[in-house]
Amino acid sequence: MALIKRPQGWEIPESEATPESTYLNRRQVLKRAAGLAIAPVLASTQAQADHSGETDPLVTGKQTNPPAADLYPVLRNKTFKLDRHITNERVAAMFNNFYEFSTTSKTNIWKLVEHFETHPWTIKVEGLVKEHKTYDVDALVRQMTLEERLYRLRCVEAWAMAVPWTGFPMKAFIDLVQPLSSARFVKMTTFMDPDNAPGQKPRFGIFPSGPWPYVEALSMEEATNELTMLVTGIYGHPLTKQHGDPIRLITPWKYGFKSIKSIVKIEFVKDQPATFWNTSIPHEYDLVANVNPNISHRRWSQSSEWLIDAEKERRPTVIYNGYGKWVAHLYDT
Repeated sequence: MALIKRPQGWEIPESEATPESTYLNRRQVLKRAAGLAIAPVLASTQAQADHSGETDPLVTGKQTNPPAADLYPVLRNKTFKLDRHITNERVAAMFNNFYEFSTTSKTNIWKLVEHFETHPWTIKVEGLVKEHKTYDVDALVRQMTLEERLYRLRCVEAWAMAVPWTGFPMKAFIDLVQPLSSARFVKMTTFMDPDNAPGQKPRFGIFPSGPWPYVEALSMEEATNELTMLVTGIYGHPLTKQHGDPIRLITPWKYGFKSIKSIVKIEFVKDQPATFWNTSIPHEYDLVANVNPNISHRRWSQSSEWLIDAEKERRPTVIYNGYGKWVAHLYDT
């Protein structure tokens, strides 16, 4: 029997999507960004890279021996489409939240992470699981089937971008480690290194006492959803440091702060874990953190969003960031 593909509400036809050759051509994209406030920075860094003959550090993040680098690029899963152009790679590389390194700036994270050592890197698996084990990230990536997906990313601060991520479904990882039936939540923790990550020092932190390290969590139903990915690459190459090298979470229907970076531990637990933002400011950041235009942040509206490489272009925010057909059933009451 022939399969009938039912289009998602947020999709555009494949013929209208930005061609891969366009987003890989940085000079063409730079020309399109020439009128934006960010363009002078882009032009300067591109000129430096062209003059030196070296790879642009904005794009590479000055990686050292990234895990499984020989596997990239990988095939794109064409199930996941966009309703907008793919964000200029160099803009995405210089506009980041990474609170371990700065609580006030987005545009210099790529510089602040320069000396942060991310290789070798391991992930501990603990809690309600068949076997506690430590995985080397390189070995873990090599035993998974990698794919590229085009996803929208919506920050709680109302900015947005569209990114080609490389990784594997979190469900595949969960199937590998075999949690017990009593596990109801997946708790993820990032590194703790205040000597190299000044945001983790109490005097620089968002809050005087932390709460470091950064922790996030998903229900088991969310973690095993088809959209949820453990990401190891971006724009056809391994992750850069500012994007969460060497492994991070992506949940495209949730606000970006849920997608924890540089994960060092994954635990399977019975009770709802305390998380960084929900613990720090529970009246502003709930545990679920689904994109919802109808629920305003206490300090701003969530009804619209702006694209980081098209600052004057605002779009209406879509419930679940446009992924409702995939995830709305998780929240039916």
